[in-house]
Amino acid sequence: MTEADQSAVASGVRDTEAPEEEEAGSAGYEEGVTDLLAALAYGELSAFDRLAEDSREAPTLTGRAALASMAAAEMGHFRLLQDKLSERGVAVEDAMRPFAAPFDAFNASTAPHSWLESLVKAYVGDGLAADFYREVANWLDPETRELVLTVLSDTGHSAFAEREVSAACAEDDSLRDRLTLWGRRLLGEAVTQAQWVVAERDALSELIIRGSGDLAGIGSLLRRLQNNQNKRMSRLGLG
Repeated sequence: MTEADQSAVASGVRDTEAPEEEEAGSAGYEEGVTDLLAALAYGELSAFDRLAEDSREAPTLTGRAALASMAAAEMGHFRLLQDKLSERGVAVEDAMRPFAAPFDAFNASTAPHSWLESLVKAYVGDGLAADFYREVANWLDPETRELVLTVLSDTGHSAFAEREVSAACAEDDSLRDRLTLWGRRLLGEAVTQAQWVVAERDALSELIIRGSGDLAGIGSLLRRLQNNQNKRMSRLGLG
């Protein structure tokens, strides 16, 4: 992620001094948490759809079964979030609605053209989102933090993608180059999506500002995400 990318995301958060820390249970905090859980819920629902579809394109029955199992796990995570939102008096459909357009736009603009591209997309895109949500989880009350971390638990996709992509790239340098460019494009598209979501959801924006401290803290968060992303690409065998 370039400095320009980091600046773009940071500019999506209102350029204000971080207000005094807001306690869990306050109206602003609760609204921000609802937005966070709703974004996670729509992400899990989208992941289920994508993995179920990708499983049908798998070149082997082993791969098909593996992705189908992961899709089922994503739906289990969605149900946990649905139940939590219901406890908060919020219908999951209503809560997710503001996030449908940006998530769907991201998926439409990054539609994979091959089995391996679909694996890289899930690995890179979902991994980046999970890193971000884990950062935010550090700023939440213990009960909500535990739920978020449970939902972000690895369904087994990471090891599967690393094995499949690394093996394919080891035999074809041109494939490795193409998938490296694909991974970089995914990162750029994800940055654009994150910018939109943060800019449009004031309560979520305030939650992030308070947790990170200020815009400089957001910059540090983005650098950590970038470092994790570089490591993730390396594990795939992509430079």
